[in-house]
Amino acid sequence: MWLMNYITKNSITAPKAEKGGVKSSGNTVSVDSSEEHRGIKCCVPYGFASVVPVGESAVVLPLANGEVSLGVLAKNVELDEGEVMLSSKGGASIVLKNDGRVLINGKAV
Repeated sequence: MWLMNYITKNSITAPKAEKGGVKSSGNTVSVDSSEEHRGIKCCVPYGFASVVPVGESAVVLPLANGEVSLGVLAKNVELDEGEVMLSSKGGASIVLKNDGRVLINGKAV
């Protein structure tokens, strides 16, 4: 028994995450990487919701019972370490600054 457990643990290669382009979007997405991944659900923090735009680069992780998109690759933005930005495809944004300020579309509120 212990030998079978050892062989199983040490001989199976764990699935790896892949990056690919989002081809279709909605409640589930399709991502094209080394193969096409269809009907994938997206992981987001609790309380958040979004629809991934077609053309974004998404990260797909295989699971035992399917696949999940971990999210999209972040774009370079000018933030200091520890600051947070929430943005939309249309350009709207909310930035939480380290000094306590909140910027909505670049204006302090």
